[in-house]
Amino acid sequence: MRELSIFIDESGDFGPFQEHSPFYVLSLVFHDQSDDISHHLDRIHEGLLARGFSADHALHTGPLIRREQEYRWLSLSDRRSLFRLLVDFVHRCEVTHHSWVFNKREHTDNDHLVSHMSHELGSLIRSRYAFFTSWDRVVIYYDNGQKELTRLVNIVFNSHLSNVEIRNVYPSDYSLFQAADLCCTFALLREKIRTARLSSSEQDFFSTPRDRAERALKRNYFKTLDRKRFDP
Repeated sequence: MRELSIFIDESGDFGPFQEHSPFYVLSLVFHDQSDDISHHLDRIHEGLLARGFSADHALHTGPLIRREQEYRWLSLSDRRSLFRLLVDFVHRCEVTHHSWVFNKREHTDNDHLVSHMSHELGSLIRSRYAFFTSWDRVVIYYDNGQKELTRLVNIVFNSHLSNVEIRNVYPSDYSLFQAADLCCTFALLREKIRTARLSSSEQDFFSTPRDRAERALKRNYFKTLDRKRFDP
């Protein structure tokens, strides 16, 4: 059975526009289940153990950058090392991704934002309909973190495809779900560079002795992710 896995994550909320949270990001990571990534998983699990975390620790890129939650006691170099572990995992795996960034300033309310998201997701499926229907099964993984998105994903995928199964996922169970979190972060960073500016924590995290954060992101990270764009 040919099976396509799609891991979905989001960044932001469905509340009204606020200066500290102006965007909503939706990311999808695609993986052909026939492609064995067990050796890549072994590498990331071993890397977590070597850095003092459990092998099934779920890396959360936002808190890593902002030095929050379980990462608040880690040095900058240690947090960068963890971040790079996830980046390298995505780089080595045969996966692709697609992300949208929605500016909440452009949407009058939640319903308008949800309608726009539904339209964009449906358009992606229709534009690649032959690809999606070529699989025996398409399995969607989402952690049900936001009920609006859970409902949207169920409605859009099931209204367009008949070979869909949707599963609730725990982030610690799937490194590819954490990859979707990483894609959200990079999509948001790219949009902030384009339309606004990076936060002080983002500047500190990505700046190098050679480059400011904006240039370092473009040189060291965005190029890697661009090569993984979903384009079947």
